[in-house]
Amino acid sequence: MISGDTSPVQSLIDNCRDCDVLIHEAYSMETYRQDPPSFQEFRRSHHTSSVELAQIANAVKPGLLVTYHHSSRDAGPPGPDTGGVLIDEIRQTYNGNVVAGRDLEIY
Repeated sequence: MISGDTSPVQSLIDNCRDCDVLIHEAYSMETYRQDPPSFQEFRRSHHTSSVELAQIANAVKPGLLVTYHHSSRDAGPPGPDTGGVLIDEIRQTYNGNVVAGRDLEIY
């Protein structure tokens, strides 16, 4: 299931339980704190934070969680360990399989 570019919505949770793959956009709380207040407000109302995405993933329990539409500050450098601050934040409360999606990768 692909969530789209969105803030958290209940309909996603209702329709995505136990899906094989959840592709969802997210932003890092670490980089959010560095943003000016006007952009913080925009992010909160139009996007999903790492904390919110971890809560969604815990409720939905996808086989694989793939993040996308993240800034390079959030996702970290490309490589075999697709970590970065965004994935690190999600893993603080979500123990499932999660990766930062990158263009042209196949999951």
